[in-house]
Amino acid sequence: MLIELNGVCKDYMAGTIPVPALRDVCLNVEEGEYLAIMGPSGSGKSTLMNILGCLDTPSSGVYSLDGKDVGSLDDNALAQIRNEKLGFVFQSFNLLTEYDALDNVALPLLYSGVRREKRRTLAHTALTRMGMEDRVHFRPGQLSGGQQQRVAVARAIVHRPRLLLADEPTGALDTASGDQLMEIFDELNAEGVTIIMITHELAVAQRASRILHIRDGRLTEQDGEPLRDGMPDAPYYYDIVPQNAEPLYDGEVLYED
Repeated sequence: MLIELNGVCKDYMAGTIPVPALRDVCLNVEEGEYLAIMGPSGSGKSTLMNILGCLDTPSSGVYSLDGKDVGSLDDNALAQIRNEKLGFVFQSFNLLTEYDALDNVALPLLYSGVRREKRRTLAHTALTRMGMEDRVHFRPGQLSGGQQQRVAVARAIVHRPRLLLADEPTGALDTASGDQLMEIFDELNAEGVTIIMITHELAVAQRASRILHIRDGRLTEQDGEPLRDGMPDAPYYYDIVPQNAEPLYDGEVLYED
């Protein structure tokens, strides 16, 4: 089992008042599975993805990733997991505007200590796979939205992650670009990459092998049945992004000319 969540809860503090974000979430994800999660704004999707991506830890319950209890790991160990096992794709692309596509894709390899020439070779290979071999030296402002998202996917897979986390990956794309991106996701999953994707679009979610829904911090199956009975309803909920999440870029140059 790649992912096991058992009774995961997450509370944030609004002054002295605890605000529940996730409530008794239980989830198992097998290696190679393709999972879509749907839910309205404020339902807990971002909080769940932050925990799955080792950007945050549960207030209670256990999250095991590849057999390791994430809650027992320190910041360095969590950063190592992110660098070695996880890939992230965001709706807003999160590309560095001052760097070209090659530099953006090479960024995770820099954090992993890969040498300059190998970084560039691997980044070029990933961009070629995305059909971007003729745009490697284009900056984000010179690319369309669909092209920027392809660069973002290349960055997410350049280090061959076991788990790809995608947060509304088609949200900023037109229909044709979104379909092309989903075909790439299908290919990655067929090669064994585990994918967990948040989306508001049913047609996109239906590309996955399993669809879950989240509402008020509780996770349910597609038919609405809860994965496990949860806690009593809380009076309100805020989907707060953790303040201690690491920045995408720390100011270090990717490589010297």
